[in-house]
Amino acid sequence: MDKKYTLYRIAKKLCATIFIIGFFGVNATAGNTDAAELATTVNDLSLGLNTVWMLLAAMLVFFMQPGFALVESGFTRSKNTANILMKNFCDFSFGSLLYWAIGFGIMFGSGGFLGMPNFFNIDIYDSGLPKAGFLVFQTVFCATAATIVSGAVAERTKFSMYLCYSILICTIIYPVSGHWTWGGGWLMNGDEGSFMMNTFGTTFHDFAGSTIVHSVGGWVALAGAAIVGPRIGKYGKDKKSKAIPGHNLTMASLGVFILWFGWFGFNPGSQLAAATESDREAISNVFLTTNLAACAGGAMSLIVSWIKYGKPSLSLTLNGILAGLVGITAGCDLVSPIGAALIGGICGTIMIFAVDFIDRVLKIDDPVGASSVHGVCGFFGTLLTGLFATEEGLFYGGGAAFLGAQAFGAIIVSAWALVMGIVIFKGLDIIYGLRVPSRIEEEGLDIYEHGESAYNS
Repeated sequence: MDKKYTLYRIAKKLCATIFIIGFFGVNATAGNTDAAELATTVNDLSLGLNTVWMLLAAMLVFFMQPGFALVESGFTRSKNTANILMKNFCDFSFGSLLYWAIGFGIMFGSGGFLGMPNFFNIDIYDSGLPKAGFLVFQTVFCATAATIVSGAVAERTKFSMYLCYSILICTIIYPVSGHWTWGGGWLMNGDEGSFMMNTFGTTFHDFAGSTIVHSVGGWVALAGAAIVGPRIGKYGKDKKSKAIPGHNLTMASLGVFILWFGWFGFNPGSQLAAATESDREAISNVFLTTNLAACAGGAMSLIVSWIKYGKPSLSLTLNGILAGLVGITAGCDLVSPIGAALIGGICGTIMIFAVDFIDRVLKIDDPVGASSVHGVCGFFGTLLTGLFATEEGLFYGGGAAFLGAQAFGAIIVSAWALVMGIVIFKGLDIIYGLRVPSRIEEEGLDIYEHGESAYNS
């Protein structure tokens, strides 16, 4: 009896032990499963938030297209308004198709100097975000570079020749220099033993495109304006420059406000993430630096124009705001608020003297000042990042290495854009002729090039 009772107690304890182990084991497994599911859910939510932020930023950058259209139309004469609007629509329409088909593959294809072409293939590059969304985000930046040139060659260029240029910047000029930088090419290659690391100990930095987008468009614009020649009546027999006022500064002002608004997608959106605390801090800082640079650029251009010409110029103030925005775009993630205000103010000042130099000394007619705002200020904004970056900047004890990398990258990309602009526009001029006949230029491109006018009496 005692033996049976002892065996019974042993069996009872054993069953209880097995039950406890089984119960807690199942719950532990369930806990592990719940933790895994929770981690997956958090990752999905983070990816979803980052994707929405990227696409929202892309929408804002796309909205810069009507901003450019209004600025260019307002700064030029009413008889060419339909022509300018048509060019802006074509820049985005043709640019989107061509960048998807050709440009994206070259920009993000494998290779150090030139990306391997991958036609119609967006699966070649994994950014950690949906590939289709990343293509759209990159497309709106390409279209921005393309449309910068429109205003510089306005009022005297054949529409067909402009389309040829637009095709080439979206398939060759922008994707190649874009591959050197954002595409993982040699200017931003931080691997040990790479050219930039061996030469400077650091890489070129352009967060949102002062050089990659704006300088590329600005230097191509300068080449196009020089080769197509000045508008009739711009320079007199004494070779002195004569003002040709735009027809609607209200339109131009609205365009600048739209561009300013769109820049909050252009710069903060380049963070490409918004899910973590560090992302939120980075986006907020970029918003602040972007806005301060725009305000400082506008304020300084107003003051300098008042001193230089005796009156505060609205048109120069508008371009000063854009100059500040262009200048801060490279280093908006690296500089302090004070540095951002200084960069914007410096670029707003430089812009005024650049406009005067290009117009009066080089005798190049740029109706909207695109080459000064985007080319010159994009270049100097990139250089100023090497001075004001809070970690590697020269003024913050970082030495001259980062400044050297910034100067080298800006010079290389600018030279590429300028040389290719000269080759393309000169080639088109020799083969087909860039310029419309003088009668069409004098009477306006709207009727002769498009058969319609933006303003009907």
